[in-house]
Amino acid sequence: MTESQLVHLQWLVLSSTAVVSVLLGALFHRSHFCTMGAVSDAVIMENFDRLRQWALALAVAILGFGCMAYAGLINPLQSTYATKDLLWLSSLLGGLLFGWGMVWASGCGSKTLVRLGAGNLKALWVLLVMGVVALSTMKGVLAVGRVQYIDAVKIEMPHGLFAGEWLSNYLNVSLHVGVLVAACAASLLLLVWVLKDQNFLTRHNVLTGILVGLVICGVWWISGVLGHGLEHPETLEEFFLATSSRKMEALSFTGPVGLALDALMYFSDGTKRLTIGLVSVLGVCAGSFVSAWFQGTLKLEGFTNAVDMRRHLVGASFMGIGAVLAMGCSIGQGLSGLSTLSLNSLLASLAIVAGAYAALQYDLRQA
Repeated sequence: MTESQLVHLQWLVLSSTAVVSVLLGALFHRSHFCTMGAVSDAVIMENFDRLRQWALALAVAILGFGCMAYAGLINPLQSTYATKDLLWLSSLLGGLLFGWGMVWASGCGSKTLVRLGAGNLKALWVLLVMGVVALSTMKGVLAVGRVQYIDAVKIEMPHGLFAGEWLSNYLNVSLHVGVLVAACAASLLLLVWVLKDQNFLTRHNVLTGILVGLVICGVWWISGVLGHGLEHPETLEEFFLATSSRKMEALSFTGPVGLALDALMYFSDGTKRLTIGLVSVLGVCAGSFVSAWFQGTLKLEGFTNAVDMRRHLVGASFMGIGAVLAMGCSIGQGLSGLSTLSLNSLLASLAIVAGAYAALQYDLRQA
């Protein structure tokens, strides 16, 4: 591959990500797909429709990831979630903080981008605070304590963190077969729970879940297949184009918001570059804007009072710290990470739900 071909491929990867993320932003805006909203509906109204949408999206993402791995299109061990260490303290603490934060901030990172696109100025402040705190936790003043005292608490897993790796080892089959078997089993269990409620089976609910899951699969394909090369023309090494981790990535939003602020402030130093994460952040916001414009719901909205502002900004800070500790947000771990069936992602996702539940119960008691 020549240098010019590499540049062309990189722009193809970024433009494909832009198209997919714009569509996702419009879908999120029209469908009101939201992890925090799903937990809130279940806890407060005992309505599980949005939680089943989320579970259906996860089932589709898991099955899609497993099929791509089985076909040899992607290798789970080259994903950003591949590690030998179970960072259980980071995952649990980060998930709890993020879950509590997304309740107080009125939504996770993706929902905040959607609200900003629709004209919500509260979301702008949430994104700014969340991004700055996340960046500080990644490589700023908070990173020192994170690395020395929290990330250092870990358990080395001899067979890796993916369910597919465990099955591959215990069944004595190839990794690709193990990943497919694990994906089929997990998606089947999710689908059984999703489909048991006949009232859920409306066109809106089913299409929302399936389309969100397909978007996660689509970004895995863009990152792991379209943007993957065996020999970089300069380094002669295997590469993944336009990813911040230099590995295969899917959608996540909190960390990329922080990196987007970093790129905005230091773009002229020549080391910053467009990535899948940065483009997806802009794309989701743009998709929501277009959807709100055509729907006629685009309007500016601000904080109602100082208490409302303080609550949102504290929630944004919790999300910024929590997402970095947990190595992903409710989308980055809850859908993208869980689609790989990673134990780290499972712990982080359960902690996010637990944190959101705790925040909702706290608010109900304070009401």
